[in-house]
Amino acid sequence: MSADAGGRINAIEVDHAGQSFGGRVIFQDVTFSVAEGEVFVVLGGSGCGKSTLLKQMIGLLTPTSGRISVGGHDVVSEVRAVRREIGVMFQSGALFGSMTLLENVMLPLRMFTDLPARARAEIARIKLALVGLGEAVNLLPSEISGGMAKRAAIARALALDPPILILDEPSAGLDPITGAGLDRLILDLRAALGCTFVVVTHELMSIFAIADRCVMLDRTARGMIALGTPRDLQQSSDHPTVRAFFNRDAESMDVQKELR
Repeated sequence: MSADAGGRINAIEVDHAGQSFGGRVIFQDVTFSVAEGEVFVVLGGSGCGKSTLLKQMIGLLTPTSGRISVGGHDVVSEVRAVRREIGVMFQSGALFGSMTLLENVMLPLRMFTDLPARARAEIARIKLALVGLGEAVNLLPSEISGGMAKRAAIARALALDPPILILDEPSAGLDPITGAGLDRLILDLRAALGCTFVVVTHELMSIFAIADRCVMLDRTARGMIALGTPRDLQQSSDHPTVRAFFNRDAESMDVQKELR
């Protein structure tokens, strides 16, 4: 694994990655790295390839060009090692409705470890407490709020102690106050566990609250159009799509700041 300009080891390296389906180019020549302990945001409009890029990172989709490594492991030739490095929270949360929160978080431990049931349950309780759900372990997904469901999904992603977490739209469908609480949780987990985060989000307040850096993909350009800190992209980018995104809804952002 190589290091960034500040000497930090890169947890993820994306080197000229591209993806095509049936001759249709989704994106090409995407290049960036994510340092260990960084909160890195992927953003862009519908159809730009954000979900496709995440699938490449977790070894579910083979890049048609370029190379991606996670934890020093190639996502194509070392996919099993890659999957040991990452925990994933899908946009829907993907909790099993017939299982309690405790059982949902225990599931990866049951599938991928030989730990006895009592040990699995204890680990699951610790992870749920870590995300603020220590008193909700016996509830079903239908008995909790959307924000609690997102927290439970993060707890499940943490079950196997991965050094890298990939979160797909964690604030989607949440009100500003609940979304702000989830942002704080991400930063708290980073501080407590030293995890690296890759987060897909469209929420400007979340981007400015959590992102060390971000990359912006664009459907028209079929690739990346910006890479840097949110503040730098807002203030310095001369790309019209980037400027429009980072300067939209300024009044709404001011209101949300007051709510937070």
